Formats: sequence, structure tokens, C-alpha cells
Amino acid sequence: MQALTLVLFALVASAAAYTTKYDNIDLDEILNNERLLKKYHECLMSDSDASCTPDGKELKVSIPDALVTDCSKCNEKQKEGSNKVIRFLIQKKEDLWKPLQAKYDPEGTYLKKHPELLSA
Repeated sequence: MQALTLVLFALVASAAAYTTKYDNIDLDEILNNERLLKKYHECLMSDSDASCTPDGKELKVSIPDALVTDCSKCNEKQKEGSNKVIRFLIQKKEDLWKPLQAKYDPEGTYLKKHPELLSA
């Protein structure tokens, strides 16, 4: 999600909406840089925040809420970013996607609501 949408990398929780502080992160740079992508993945999968950047920590906190609320606190840019990241991971990095899905959406609820993310 803004995640993984990792995108899933630009969310920060607040009372009514996620912050826009990370909205200008270059998702393509992260997705196409194996080292950066693996660092975010490591952060999201870890039970500690030791390996997380500040935006990674915020993303980690926001993912569960965003999945449950169908990204209701996301702005359009965040929703687009989340979908981009999820689609990329499903299609090109299934080895990274599967553990994230198992941790954050084990029932597949989000993808059931958004089957379009499974196709090209």
C-alpha cells in the first residue's frame, strides 16, 4: 500500500487523514532499486523499528489501518501510490509480496475489494 503500497511508503497516521509529508517520494526510484526496496521490506516485516527510516516507520504504523478502512484516510495520490506499489509487488516481486500479505492482510480482504490489482 502507500503501501507497500508499501506505497505502500507515504502514509502517516493522524486523526482524520494521513499526512501528505511523504506524498512526493519517488516510488519508481524505490521500486526499481533492489537495495531500497529490500530495506523497506525488511522494515515492514520486522517486529522492531530498528531497520526503518522515518517514512518506513510511518508506513508500518499506517498499513493495518489503511487495509481495514480501505485507505479511507488516503488522498488520491496516496491511493494511486498504494495501488502502484501493490500491483508492482504482486506482478514483479511476489517473493516480497507474499510475506507482506501474510503479515498485513492474511485473509486477502484488500485484494478481494480490489481485484484489478491482480491484473496488468
